[in-house]
Amino acid sequence: MVKDSLKVSLDALVPREAFEVQGQQGQNIGRNIPMISIRDLEKNSFFYPFLRKPDFQRETNEWESQKICEFIKSFLDGDLIPSVILWRSSSSYYFVIDGSHRLSSLIAWINDDYGDGKISKEFYDGDITEEQKGAAQEIRKLIKANIGSYKDYQSLTQHQGKVDQNFLDRARNLGALGIQLQWVEGNSEKAEASFFKINQQAAPIGETEMRLLLARKTPNGVAARAIMRSGNGHKYWSDFSQNKQDEIEQLAQEIHQLIFEPKLKNPIKTLDVPIVGSLSAPEKIEVILEYVNMVNNIEVDNQLGDDPTGEKTVELLKNCKTLAQRINSNHPSSLGLHPIIYFYTSAGKPKIGSFYGIVTLMLHLEKTKYFSKFIQVRKDFEWVIWQDDMVPQIVSKNGNALKARDKVKDFYIKVIDKLLQKIDKKNVMKEIIAEKGFGSLKTKTKSNTSDTQSKEFSRETKAAAFIRDALPGSPRCKICGGCLPTRLNSIDHIKRKADGGLGTLENAQLTHPYCNTTYKN
Repeated sequence: MVKDSLKVSLDALVPREAFEVQGQQGQNIGRNIPMISIRDLEKNSFFYPFLRKPDFQRETNEWESQKICEFIKSFLDGDLIPSVILWRSSSSYYFVIDGSHRLSSLIAWINDDYGDGKISKEFYDGDITEEQKGAAQEIRKLIKANIGSYKDYQSLTQHQGKVDQNFLDRARNLGALGIQLQWVEGNSEKAEASFFKINQQAAPIGETEMRLLLARKTPNGVAARAIMRSGNGHKYWSDFSQNKQDEIEQLAQEIHQLIFEPKLKNPIKTLDVPIVGSLSAPEKIEVILEYVNMVNNIEVDNQLGDDPTGEKTVELLKNCKTLAQRINSNHPSSLGLHPIIYFYTSAGKPKIGSFYGIVTLMLHLEKTKYFSKFIQVRKDFEWVIWQDDMVPQIVSKNGNALKARDKVKDFYIKVIDKLLQKIDKKNVMKEIIAEKGFGSLKTKTKSNTSDTQSKEFSRETKAAAFIRDALPGSPRCKICGGCLPTRLNSIDHIKRKADGGLGTLENAQLTHPYCNTTYKN
């Protein structure tokens, strides 16, 4: 099996900047420059420090290592490279209207920074994800094997001994090679219009990314960006007061940890997994934006308008943190939903449909004050949804995970209601299927892997085997009987302290935080 090439994060290499005052005219100086040389992209040049992306530019993380390597190779071989389009502001910044990935790829090669170098570490305050480090290591190896580093070419000019002729030819070309430039004429509105027109025609911006670009000053847009990078990276909230900036970054980091950590590793070898497993960058930002909108009852992205002070952004983030804590944390309000049972298949694959459905269910339980009813039947509820996972079928029948979220929530409520009516857990799904309230559902059949011709276990089979054997041994809450997450639980006094209970081992029991602090009382 060929390993999928990772997408490389080059977002730090060209910083973002606002166009400043709308309507400002661009600078005439520099527009007659037809080309920039390779040395202009070195960190200490006179050009590179003033290179910027518009603040509404999507993240520069769409190219895989192979594509970056091939582009650099084409550049070194003197192949035709499309021009980069720039606009120069009155503040003398060079804004990239088109060609951000091309420029960033060359900058990465020249400065040996593929998302994990000095520039990136400063940009992300040293917080580089393992996935980002892995992608950087992958492309660095690829570059070394196929092209050679920029430093290799620099040293070659001083020591031209016996080297590969192709390598030497490329080194000689570097002195004459450059990036062809085109310039946008006009004011900032013209530059912004050019950006959207060019990007939609040449390399269409993804639907979620476009939504974020158009809602870039709204509180939900800013909140989603902050959570995506755990409060690091480009500060879309930099216009707010320092106190608000600090608060946004802290909340975003906490929410990111609650939803996406610990890092999911494949195959699964532990039950300590995140609520939401590994996703591509576009998938992740979509999940985050929808989460922010769902939690805060936002139906249209720009529903709240702009947020000039950051007050509303902080409010939305607080609401997101509260719900994430409710789902799975050590906070007293936490139901401690076991991620494997609620958010993964039996083979360890993340289920976004279940995540959206559970978020919607939590909002419903909060609104109706129905938590105590859920706790009463929680043990059997978990048995039912794990034995017969109907969520994928419901999602399929309703178009996608987002559209299906209310149906998934209704399905969960139907299971709860059946159990409250004392229907035997083994008959709950039979009754729901017979009623056809969710379409024609079918009980799942156990996957049969006996037909495989390979003698090696797939990652999916390894994960399924681990979950099959490890999950039944998970500790259970002594109050509700539901499964306890690996790290997140509460130590409860069997005999209350108020009734004279002591802090002895005999008087201690493991529970969900909510069962201990609220339901028990």
